[in-house]
Amino acid sequence: FDPRHYLGTHCYSFPKTGPHRLRFLLESVKDLRETLKKKGSTLVVRKGKPEDVVCDLITQLGSVTAVVFHEEVREIL
Repeated sequence: FDPRHYLGTHCYSFPKTGPHRLRFLLESVKDLRETLKKKGSTLVVRKGKPEDVVCDLITQLGSVTAVVFHEEVREIL
C-alpha cells in the first residue's frame, strides 16, 4: 500500500481514497490472500513507497530474476 494514495489531492485536498474504498481494498486483499493460501501460495503485502518496498523485497529474497509491474493511468487536466 502506497501511503501517497491516501493523502489529499493536489487540488482542493479531497481524499484520494475514502473510508469505503479503503475497506473494499482491504477486504479484497484479504480475500486474495485466503484464496492463494488455499492453493498453496501466499501474498506479500507491504506499506510504503513501491520504489523502496520492491527494492527491499528483492534484497530480502535474493533470487529474483524478473520484476513485472504496470503504471497507473493518470488523467491529464
